[in-house]
Amino acid sequence: MRHTGSDWKRSRRLNYSTLETGKELVKRSYGPGQHGQSRRRKQSEYGKQLIEKQKLRFTYGVNERQFQRLFRLALKSSEVTGLAFIQILESRLDNLVYRMGLARTRKGARQLVNHGHVTVNGKKVDLPSYLCAVGDKIGLTEVSQNLAVVRQSLETLAVVPAFVIVDKEKVVGEFVRLPDRNEVVQDINEAQIIEYYNRLL
Repeated sequence: MRHTGSDWKRSRRLNYSTLETGKELVKRSYGPGQHGQSRRRKQSEYGKQLIEKQKLRFTYGVNERQFQRLFRLALKSSEVTGLAFIQILESRLDNLVYRMGLARTRKGARQLVNHGHVTVNGKKVDLPSYLCAVGDKIGLTEVSQNLAVVRQSLETLAVVPAFVIVDKEKVVGEFVRLPDRNEVVQDINEAQIIEYYNRLL
């Protein structure tokens, strides 16, 4: 089931910015609700593993079934499992649309893809979960080239990660390589997530 509540409350509950901006925790860094400031109980190892899993899953906006499927893909990789898992998540089409600055948030990127605005190598793809390969070119359909929401997002784009490139004028980008671990989702302990799924799978 996809989360439909407040992203800010969820981030405060996890004490982690799932939007990767930090804005959710600036005003109130404690959990939501009347007991949010009270001392929390000491977490079990399982509790810590669950929190790490939820932090990563909510950051990428992936439901549990998809998340498990992608983790199983990572297990089959020749790469270290934790890094492979994050690289697979970063390869999702909605994430790359976000990373290239065509949308301000991953949620906005998912909407662009769902509504049929996005192309991969010139062909329309409307599945946010589509896994792109290195070298894929991501752009917009001809009728979507001048969408105001995209132009506004590109105008405010400050930094593009080194594993993608984008041509703001042509509104097209390329997934040039897999990201290094230090380029994405900081403050995530992927070893805890691996331990969580070792119990489950």
